[in-house]
Amino acid sequence: MSLLSIGKSGLFAAQAALSTAGNNITNANVAGYSRQVVVQSTAISMSTSGGFIGTGTQIAQVKRYSDEFLNAQVRTAQAQTSGLEAYEAQITQIDNLLADSTSGLSPALQDFFAAVQNLTGDRAGVPSRGALLSSADTLVARFQAMNGRLDEIRKGVNTQLTSSVDTINTYASQIAALNDQIGKLSAGSETNVPNDLLDRRDQLVMELNKQVKATVTPGDNNSLTVSIGNGQPLIVGSKSFQLAAMNSPTDQTKITVGYVTGGKATPLPESSLSGGALGAVLEFRTKSLDLAQNSLGRIAIGLAQTFNDQHHLGLDANGNPGGDVFTIPPAAVTRDVNNTATSTTEIKATISDASQLTTSDYKVEYDGASYNVIRLSDNKKTPIDPYPQDVPQTIDGIDFAITGDADAGDNFLVRPTVNGAADFKLALTDQSQVAAAAPIATSVPLTNKGTGKIGEGAVDKTYLAAPLTAPVTLTYGLGAEGTGVLTGFPDGQDITMTVNGNKTTYPAGSEVPFKDGASYTAGGITVQMNGAPAVGDTFKIEKNTGTGDTRNASLLGDLQSKNILDGGKATYQSAYANLVGAIGNKTREVQVNAEASAALLAQAQTAASNVSGVNLDEEAANLLKYQQAYQASGKVMQIADTIFDTLLSIGH
Repeated sequence: MSLLSIGKSGLFAAQAALSTAGNNITNANVAGYSRQVVVQSTAISMSTSGGFIGTGTQIAQVKRYSDEFLNAQVRTAQAQTSGLEAYEAQITQIDNLLADSTSGLSPALQDFFAAVQNLTGDRAGVPSRGALLSSADTLVARFQAMNGRLDEIRKGVNTQLTSSVDTINTYASQIAALNDQIGKLSAGSETNVPNDLLDRRDQLVMELNKQVKATVTPGDNNSLTVSIGNGQPLIVGSKSFQLAAMNSPTDQTKITVGYVTGGKATPLPESSLSGGALGAVLEFRTKSLDLAQNSLGRIAIGLAQTFNDQHHLGLDANGNPGGDVFTIPPAAVTRDVNNTATSTTEIKATISDASQLTTSDYKVEYDGASYNVIRLSDNKKTPIDPYPQDVPQTIDGIDFAITGDADAGDNFLVRPTVNGAADFKLALTDQSQVAAAAPIATSVPLTNKGTGKIGEGAVDKTYLAAPLTAPVTLTYGLGAEGTGVLTGFPDGQDITMTVNGNKTTYPAGSEVPFKDGASYTAGGITVQMNGAPAVGDTFKIEKNTGTGDTRNASLLGDLQSKNILDGGKATYQSAYANLVGAIGNKTREVQVNAEASAALLAQAQTAASNVSGVNLDEEAANLLKYQQAYQASGKVMQIADTIFDTLLSIGH
């Protein structure tokens, strides 16, 4: 090899190094760009009688500095950070809605029950009755407005899911195309690869992780295999698979994610799609949005049912029994639209006891022998037993009635409280129909000889089955053993006497012992007796007129502080406070985790950048080094030219 060729090889190597350094400098601020360096190797030496003589240099490869281990850490941190940021953006909306001191539910509840309490202040006069209806209408509007805002957030989730799926599909197609290009250009070589395309592909994979956590493994011919969820392949070589934004089979108003195979989209388990904006939005909808909407609906249903029940036990201004004040929304029941079974099964879910309601939705499915009700919040399974049913089966305060012929694959979704706030409406429109009075009144004749007294009396829901149509007169006398007894209780009704919390039941028509301070219950009527009546003294219980009496209004007001929800553990307002607290705590948790995750992402990016990033000071120094190498190689060629000229001159 001539000296001229040796200098030429060095010149070409220095030129390539200068070009690579310049390329590094000009791309230093390009996202995803990895530093490149020309790697030289010694050309094959030439054998001579005196030994091996070097023949110059050659470019072994243009090396791309990128650490896959560090890149994987960045991708993982990026998926987590993007997910937490997306979750925070969503849940902050609910937190602001629920905790607002003016537009939240608490002020409307307080105003409503203040109006109920005012009924007792003016003896249920016309002004207080009108104020009650006005406050009730405001409460209804507040429930509906808050639910409307949650519905807007739910629609926003659908839009974001659709957008994320489209973005993921676009990235998948682009990465698959790059896999194909890289494979063709590298032709199986591990060193002669198109570095810029590798950078572009890695950057797309990073962007993909902003949408959903993706697992990346090396494939054949310098390709990448990318999978998501429970291992569903998204990219294999030059082939990309597609996701689909589709309506949930059991809830056509909800967008879920499907995996497309053979032209058909199959829903993916939402819990399997973790990380990134897509996974975060799915988790937010399940754990926070559904919780908020179901909790708000449960409060509305609980308020409607218990307020109505107590209102039924009163009399309005016309002397008629109280009707419904609020409507009680029915449970939503939907069938899986993908179910091809030919069964005629119908499921009705009726809320019978609002105090036992949870905030969960339920799945009802047929296993070939019987139906099972699965509470989705904890996957607790309750079989329908017996099946077929004779009467509805009550689970968590919901009566499940299943009729028709079942078939394998039957699958239903029952959402008892999701529409509770949306369909919470005012049923009472006439202020004269406010049932402020108790249905019974008691009195003691002036002719009584003793000091016996009878309380005002109260009724429970069993009274509605047989309300008073004629007065009941209790008479005090002496029994067979010479002790005081009471007779005259409603016909056909057992009598329960309660003394210091101890209850004793006597058959209908019996003589019941008289005890000072004891209460007596028969036919849904409870009265308390005190004092020392004389033999022959009577006590009258009769139907009330409904005017000037506010005993039922007082009982309606007491509902505000009564533990009703959560199995008798929470009031309306404390249940709402629990919801506000749960959402607030989750919001703060997400915010803290997002800050910590962002810090971890920055650390991972710094570690990866230390390997692949461009240092401008280093590249400036390299330019000088490669410039000197270029000049030195040129000098070698100049010397070779001088020697050649000298040899030619000798020949002449």
